[in-house]
Amino acid sequence: MRDDPQSLVSTGWLAQALGREDVVVLDASWHLPGSGRDAGAEFRAARIPGARRFDIDAVSERESPLPHMAPSPASFRDAMAALGIGADSQVVIYDAAGIFSAPRAWWTFRLMGHAAVAVLDGGLPKWVAEGWPVETGEPGAAPEAEPPTPVVDPARVVDADAVARALEGGSAQVLDARPRARFRGEAPEPRTGLRGGHMPGAVSLPFGEVLNPDGTMKDEDGIRAALAAEGVDPARPVIATCGSGVTAAILALALERLGRGAAIYDGSWAEWGSDPSRPVATGP
Repeated sequence: MRDDPQSLVSTGWLAQALGREDVVVLDASWHLPGSGRDAGAEFRAARIPGARRFDIDAVSERESPLPHMAPSPASFRDAMAALGIGADSQVVIYDAAGIFSAPRAWWTFRLMGHAAVAVLDGGLPKWVAEGWPVETGEPGAAPEAEPPTPVVDPARVVDADAVARALEGGSAQVLDARPRARFRGEAPEPRTGLRGGHMPGAVSLPFGEVLNPDGTMKDEDGIRAALAAEGVDPARPVIATCGSGVTAAILALALERLGRGAAIYDGSWAEWGSDPSRPVATGP
């Protein structure tokens, strides 16, 4: 794969960079509601040496009724300071699934203007499978750092009204990263109170379509093929959506690998599916 410190890096790249003063490794593992898994406990049980915990539920807009919405610039800056992340830090983010929730943390950094941030391709499973070291127990205190004042990139996030306009006028392709059964309304949503189905005019592109079976991201040709299979033109604007803005970031990361940007509908189906004023379609 092609290592890029602003999008995706390999385990070999991180193994060589580990220990550099400017490199900060973050565990951003997160699990769907009802999974019965505790990402914090798993972090204490096994993590990449020196990693710090980035909780996407904690680093969020806590006043919002929706799950893990993007934090305010001020609260994000506080979180960066607590994690020992400075203006010149190279951040590498991983998760316990391979590539699942780490791209959401990556997107948050990019949204807030921190460009030197990458997802670890294959995450902790690939790191462990290749025999690289892990550590356990409570992490040590993060060093003091002076993070920059975040500058939000408005091109990376949209709200429900912007999605509705895009669907009506065709100004952007809306890609839904949820599994196809949920997109079609054939499988229940993991959160109660949500209607089944999808936004009329959205395109189903489950996040797994841009990943390999081992949890790594497909190469650029593979990503282009996955997009082409659903009639998606990466040269045109894209809005990514999913259940709550987590796996949509996988599609955004894949498009970043092609040199194309993508906005994320932060509220995603957690907002749209609970709002009776928003139209819903079922089936293909």
